Amino acid sequence: MDEQQPVSLTKSSPSAAPAPVAAPVAAPAPAPVAEAEIRASDADRDRIADILREALAEGRLEPEEHAERIDAVYRAKTLGELEPLVRDVPAGTSPAAAGLASGAASGPGAGPENLIAVFGGAARKGRWRPRSRTHAFAVFGGVDIDLTEAVFEQREIVIQAWAVFGGVEIKVPENVSLHGSGSGVFGGVDIAEHEAPDPDAPVIRVSGFALFGGIDAKPKRGKRVKNLRS
Repeated sequence: MDEQQPVSLTKSSPSAAPAPVAAPVAAPAPAPVAEAEIRASDADRDRIADILREALAEGRLEPEEHAERIDAVYRAKTLGELEPLVRDVPAGTSPAAAGLASGAASGPGAGPENLIAVFGGAARKGRWRPRSRTHAFAVFGGVDIDLTEAVFEQREIVIQAWAVFGGVEIKVPENVSLHGSGSGVFGGVDIAEHEAPDPDAPVIRVSGFALFGGIDAKPKRGKRVKNLRS
């Protein structure tokens, strides 16, 4: 009898179950930004400036205090920095408090006007209507802004100027308020600050930076604003 070979019986192992796939973890929602931390817009600053002008006209603020607060308005970066500046004055009588400033910001001509001089010149003079904001850039050139015959449709005019190997000259009527600040690197920013005795007079605010250049803002003798609006 032939010797019988042992038969090998292999037991099939059950197929391994697939590993469970982990569900994606949702990223945490960003924390809401507090209103006080929201960046202030130009319209926000203009609205606060209107409230402060109303307070000055009503005798609630002294001219020196008004000038200090206006300076802080245009240096403010957030809404939280603006709110304390009008916390102690009523805003109900101001047109800006009624939301008119926001509506005006979307109207025609609401954006800033840009005057650019690169290896050349640019000028704004004569009878013209300046916008609430003007940007002047002088690069190896010159910009001349003459407001002595301008028609003021806003009480507050803001001019931001940059002079790089060039110059920006700003002339204003002698019966308006002129304020500003700036810095220079191998250059200079000269602003002849003046507070008009009339609280309804326009206010010109100039800020600038000069690099190997100059920015000059001053009243022009003999030139006066007759009417705020025309």
